[in-house]
Amino acid sequence: MIRLDTSAPARLCSGPSRRDFLHAGAISTLGLSLPSFLRAKEASGAADKDINCIMLFLLGGPSHLDTWDLKPDAPAEIRGPFQPIKTNVNGIQISEIFPKMAKHADKYSLVRSVYHTATAVHDTGHQMMQTGRLFTGGVEHPHIGCVLGYEKGGRGELPAHVLLPRPMGRTGGNLPHGQTAGYLGKTYDPFVLNADPSAPDFKVPDLLPPEYLSAIRAERRQKLREAVDGALEKFENNAAAKQLDDSFNLAYRLMSSPKAREAFALEKESAANKDRYGRNRFGQCCLMARRLIEAGVRFVTVNMFETVFDEITWDIHGSRPFTDIQEMARLVAPAFDSAYTALLEDLKDRGLYEKTIVCAMGEFGRTPKVNPAGGRDHHPGVWTIIMGGGPIQGGRIVGESDELGYAPKTKPITPAEVAATLFKALGLDPHRELPGPQGRPIPIADFGASPIKELF
Repeated sequence: MIRLDTSAPARLCSGPSRRDFLHAGAISTLGLSLPSFLRAKEASGAADKDINCIMLFLLGGPSHLDTWDLKPDAPAEIRGPFQPIKTNVNGIQISEIFPKMAKHADKYSLVRSVYHTATAVHDTGHQMMQTGRLFTGGVEHPHIGCVLGYEKGGRGELPAHVLLPRPMGRTGGNLPHGQTAGYLGKTYDPFVLNADPSAPDFKVPDLLPPEYLSAIRAERRQKLREAVDGALEKFENNAAAKQLDDSFNLAYRLMSSPKAREAFALEKESAANKDRYGRNRFGQCCLMARRLIEAGVRFVTVNMFETVFDEITWDIHGSRPFTDIQEMARLVAPAFDSAYTALLEDLKDRGLYEKTIVCAMGEFGRTPKVNPAGGRDHHPGVWTIIMGGGPIQGGRIVGESDELGYAPKTKPITPAEVAATLFKALGLDPHRELPGPQGRPIPIADFGASPIKELF
């Protein structure tokens, strides 16, 4: 942990100590991702009409056949144990395990023909769905939220992109998951909460000043930093030092910002609202996502789970250390149903739905045939994702899978096209180029990828 109250300083020639300066400068490393604030801009007096996004990543890969693309006329070993139910939009049916979602189908659309042809492991799907590309040749592409931060910066003291609650952990492939800024550099990484907001003793680590650091001490550190600026003028003329200076100033602003404190202050929410979202990690992360968007964060990524091992998740292979279909229906689906619909309602009630995309997606679907262990295995051949809010229209079905839910039947859609759709909805030109490795220009969306026009 970085401490800001260190004692026993080693003095410089006169005045502040070298150690004091290093500790003052070290504030720039608070949180793994504070460099992402380097492009932060002060909010202007004009109303901000930019579109925001909340990405709910359903780690594990939900079974489309048991959730949002049921096949009631297929053989028993394919159709699974659940029945379709009507929604509030004529012609749209979903699984009975989502009764609350059924009342809000006018606020989201189902894209039922997403597929990819890469290896059927979690990590490749994570990469492709969050960046629009498969990582090859050692090149790690940036998360969609990191691209947004690079292009538009943050608002005031707040980061452009926040990731809740923690980064994805081990999912079996030992590959990058696509949740960083990749070749854009750590400057544009998301701010990572690294805490469980449903915990009774929840605090935001490395964001707000530690209890032992008073406001007076924080102010003293700021003055200390200013005191050595003159002596280091030559040093700070280079780009790296300028980045350090910007990091320090922005970190200080973040730590001392009442707005930042307020954004993460879940204790300000009523008990009834916490109950509505669900008193669990995912539910409280969705509630915090709404607070962050309302405060000015542009993009929030919520990982519903951190791993697929020894945890009840969407990864329904059927045998330990994984989950089976019935466990998914009993524990995972209700948590998603409550949190997702509460988020939609909350955004709508607060006037944020029209400028906030909410997308929910996994890394692949599941095999049509139920396996001997009572589960379904990895299947990137086709699956369903959910998109709505902002300029993305609700109450629609885009594409369809075949009669067995094995492959797209109409309008096959790639992860690159999903990414292009989000970029367009966020107001970014998918063809605009980013500075890739060695300065090689790389378009924001993959070559040939077009937005899904049926969603607009």
